[in-house]
Amino acid sequence: MSVLPRIEAFASDLTRIRQDFHAHPELGFEETRTAGIVAGLLRDYGVDEVHEGIGGTGVVGLIRGQGGGNRRVGLRADMDALPITETSGVAYASTNPGRMHACGHDGHTTMLLGAARYLAETRGFDGTVVLIFQPAEEGLGGARRMIADGLFERFPCDEIYGMHNDPNGKPGVVTVTPGPAMAGASFFDITVKGTGSHAAMPHQSQDPIHIGTALVQQLQGIASRNCPPTKPLVVSVTTFNAGSAYNVVPDSATITGTIRYFHQDVIEMAEGRMKALCAGMAQAHGIEIEVKLRNVFDVLLNDPDLSQAYIEAAGEIVGAGATLTSDQMTGSEDFADMLQIVPGAYCRVGHAGMVPLHNPGFVLDDAILPVGASVYARMIERRLPVA
Repeated sequence: MSVLPRIEAFASDLTRIRQDFHAHPELGFEETRTAGIVAGLLRDYGVDEVHEGIGGTGVVGLIRGQGGGNRRVGLRADMDALPITETSGVAYASTNPGRMHACGHDGHTTMLLGAARYLAETRGFDGTVVLIFQPAEEGLGGARRMIADGLFERFPCDEIYGMHNDPNGKPGVVTVTPGPAMAGASFFDITVKGTGSHAAMPHQSQDPIHIGTALVQQLQGIASRNCPPTKPLVVSVTTFNAGSAYNVVPDSATITGTIRYFHQDVIEMAEGRMKALCAGMAQAHGIEIEVKLRNVFDVLLNDPDLSQAYIEAAGEIVGAGATLTSDQMTGSEDFADMLQIVPGAYCRVGHAGMVPLHNPGFVLDDAILPVGASVYARMIERRLPVA
């Protein structure tokens, strides 16, 4: 492991910053405290331009290097937390009830701040670094909001890079999957509009619980019986809500969940089958079933050549632990929306700990902070070399 010495020298500052973010998590588009701290630190570091309020609570910083190069490379981190009650027991645990950095975005933000500090001090590159601190990655469309707010018109990039922590118990392992790397995702909301009754006389109802549970079983068959085994598809029902009393058959039930995919024909098939199953169930029971589907994430596509460049830069920091991999992930990431416009790549950085992401007991290993910051910084120095 060869963390850049200058970054290693201020690693304790990164830990302090990250733990402060962790203690004060904010949900998507509510990251006013986080964004304010980010903007203030960028100014303290000597970043040339700092722009706030991009796409709501997003922040963009520009650092100009040596020479007159006009190439621009973007680095992106996400800032939002999740609606989870923390159980980690760490001394710096969330002070905001029901909110937690259970996905490590506090670490992602801090790693990019570390790279920004180093790059603003050293300026060992020729061109411009575009630092993108994005709000609302967790399914709320923060990337799309920044893009709609003119992100790449105002701050054009020739290439762009992102990273995510990976709690796999393997510190110093950095992986990049060239090509389709993470799944696209749609969310669905289904409302079963039945007829309520007294629970002692269910024959007078059109029971939405009975109908809805049967529908859930049919939805689970889309992946196993309608999709070719060679094309990944995940259909997950994640909530089922109905009723409020022991002696009442309710008049409606709501079902929500997500579809994950890598191929356009697969998502079109899955959404079509979902609509058909709901329509068939509604006709069979003489009721109405409403289906709402919305695309939330694109498939994340890593540029193959830039994936290779990214892993070579990471290799200078972590050594043999930097590898290209063919393993796709059915998790989703809205950095994919930026990669639809600007070529780039997204890596995963391993760290100690085996509690998974989005778990209330998740703990980010602070030793990852100078590693991620160094990988970002070295990528800039390699992609924007000084002549």
